[in-house]
Amino acid sequence: MPYDPDNTAVVVVDMQNGFCHPDGSLYAPPSEAVIDEVSALVGRAHDAGARVVYTRDVHPPEQFDDTHYYDEFDRWGEHVLEGSWESELVDELAVRPGDHVVEKHTYDAFHETDLDGWLSARGIDDLLICGTLANVCVLHTAGSAGLRDYRPVLVTDAIGYVEESHHEYAVDHADWLFGETTAADAVEFLPTC
Repeated sequence: MPYDPDNTAVVVVDMQNGFCHPDGSLYAPPSEAVIDEVSALVGRAHDAGARVVYTRDVHPPEQFDDTHYYDEFDRWGEHVLEGSWESELVDELAVRPGDHVVEKHTYDAFHETDLDGWLSARGIDDLLICGTLANVCVLHTAGSAGLRDYRPVLVTDAIGYVEESHHEYAVDHADWLFGETTAADAVEFLPTC
């Protein structure tokens, strides 16, 4: 079923140097491998007139200094520090005028960001979600979208991961509990008048 570009956004999750480039501290080869698929999907969305949102996982160096429990640096080591090369989107994904960039500090792109307000102000209902990592930021963002009454659709072959089982889990879980899944080549947009 084609997506209406007037109420659809492609949400590109964390396609950053730190995760997708071989020199990144949390580099995962499958995340690099989906860059072309993500870029092609973004290009088709732009051509159709759909909105594009990029999320960037960015951490101030002191973010977890006083936390009680939640400490990503403890789990992953320091990564995508504010102002670093690692925190920048990969070169293949150039932000165009009209695209929206969300800077987030947790796995969930809706948590304490302007994403919900930005989408609702533009009448967006359907979210085609791609990016990385499948079972971390992609899954948490998609689940949060579903709880906010958006229609989250995971674009399965445009999602990076560390282990293939993580990808399978995230896709199966999303499809079962709160969203839908599709392949990139199955995404079609209604023509604009």
